[in-house]
Amino acid sequence: MAILGVRKYGDPVLRRRAERVREVTPEIRATVRDMIDTMYHEVGLGLAAPQVGVALRLMVVDEEKGRGPLALINPEIVEEGGRVVAEEGCLSIPGIFATVARAEWVRVEAQGVEGQPLGLDARGLLARVLQHEMDHLDGVLFIDRLDPIERDRVKRQIRKGGLREDAPRRAFAL
Repeated sequence: MAILGVRKYGDPVLRRRAERVREVTPEIRATVRDMIDTMYHEVGLGLAAPQVGVALRLMVVDEEKGRGPLALINPEIVEEGGRVVAEEGCLSIPGIFATVARAEWVRVEAQGVEGQPLGLDARGLLARVLQHEMDHLDGVLFIDRLDPIERDRVKRQIRKGGLREDAPRRAFAL
C-alpha cells in the first residue's frame, strides 16, 4: 500500500466531475487501500478519488464508530433533510477553514469494494463528511458553498499567502 499525493486547490482534477466506476477490479480495490492509508496519513475523515488525481466516483470515509474505514463506489445521496452549519476544512486546501451549511442527515446508496450494494443513513459529522466528499466527485469545493463575500475573502487569502504545506492539521479536515 502507498501514501498518495493529495492534489491541492488550483489543480484542474479537483474541478472535474468524476466518472462512474464501471467495474470493481483489483486495481480499484488497490486504489481504495491506498486512499485509506492516505486519508489516515493526512489525518482526514474522508477522501475522494479526485483528491488523489483519480477521476472516478469513489470515496473513503472513517465511519467514526470504531468500525474502521468505509469505501463507497459510485455513491449517490438519495435523501437528505434538515440544515446545520459548522466549520469545515479540506485536505486539498490546507490551512483554510470556514463555516458551511449542509444537510443535517443524508441517505447514501453506493457499492462496496466487493460490488455489493450499500445503503448508509448518516447524521452529524458523518453526514457532513459524506456531503463534502460527494461535492469533490462533482468538482465542487467547500469554499464554493460559502457566501460570495466569504468566498472572495478566502480566495484572496489563498492568492496572497498561498497554501501552506505545513499548515496545522485539524481533526475536521475532510
